[in-house]
Amino acid sequence: MADPSRRSSRRGAGDSLGLPPQNRVNVLMPAAAPPATSLGACLEGLRRQWEGDGQLAGLWQAWPRIAGSQLAPHCRPLNLQGGVLTVGAAPGPWLQALQYNRHQLLGALRGAGFSVRDLRFRQHHVEASPPPGSEVEAEVWARHPSRIDVHGLADCPACSRPAPTGEMALWGHCGFCRRSDLADQGIDGSPIC
Repeated sequence: MADPSRRSSRRGAGDSLGLPPQNRVNVLMPAAAPPATSLGACLEGLRRQWEGDGQLAGLWQAWPRIAGSQLAPHCRPLNLQGGVLTVGAAPGPWLQALQYNRHQLLGALRGAGFSVRDLRFRQHHVEASPPPGSEVEAEVWARHPSRIDVHGLADCPACSRPAPTGEMALWGHCGFCRRSDLADQGIDGSPIC
């Protein structure tokens, strides 16, 4: 028969506090995982956070719509701090166009849900990249070598993995092999072009 004094020394922390068994906490068990959410709900949450107050990333995405098709390719938001948006524009007439359209731009920003209280403009050399959603971007994407819906899919002659035939026509093998070849040559293979 077990000694009653030994039984009392084996009590848990909850027993010494006089808690009933259902109120005891097992500290060795991990916390319960939060309930699963759908991918759509996660992406929507990220989008809301991205476009939230003071988020320059959301402003970048909305910029072509806010600034308009004529002005947007020649200027871009650079900094958003304390409600003051700094916009960089190509020198010359584009900087003047921004200053002339200051009030309309400020109204468009506020109408799009961005809490911008003031605008500042500065000279900035904008790269000649097509704005998101433009026709130029659509044309580039339409003929991109990695599109299997346009070019089809076949096995790479170097690694025998399935790959877009557009990549193999361009480089003789798939994009992964291309990147590996560039790395072997000491070239950073990040942009596969």
